Amino acid sequence: MEDLKKKMGADMNDKEIVFSKSIKAGKRIYYLDVKKNRKDEMFLAITESKKVIMGEGDDSQISFEKHKIFLYKEDFEKFMSGLTQAIDFINLNKTSDSDCLLDESEQQKILLEDAKDEKLNDEIKIDIDF
Repeated sequence: MEDLKKKMGADMNDKEIVFSKSIKAGKRIYYLDVKKNRKDEMFLAITESKKVIMGEGDDSQISFEKHKIFLYKEDFEKFMSGLTQAIDFINLNKTSDSDCLLDESEQQKILLEDAKDEKLNDEIKIDIDF
């Protein structure tokens, strides 16, 4: 009976997925699933699945560690802005040294720029043609 409940639960979860994309990257797989909630609103579920091998030889056991993030439509712009900034920072500061950390004045500049960007995004903009 419990197996039937699990199977039905899995089927119900699959029904709410309206788009899915998987990205294989080494020992990890990232799943990008667009789902609908009960109100028919869409959101993005990001899942990281990592293969974990415990033990050695014949005694080894394989399992998968999963982590999920749910991203809602109203947060897409801010998320993408932050993600882009983080990726740009990594690309601009590629180094094997761990001492590539920013000093306090550089961190303050970035925080001020982010605050200005956020303020601009929160403002109401009206364009009227006469």
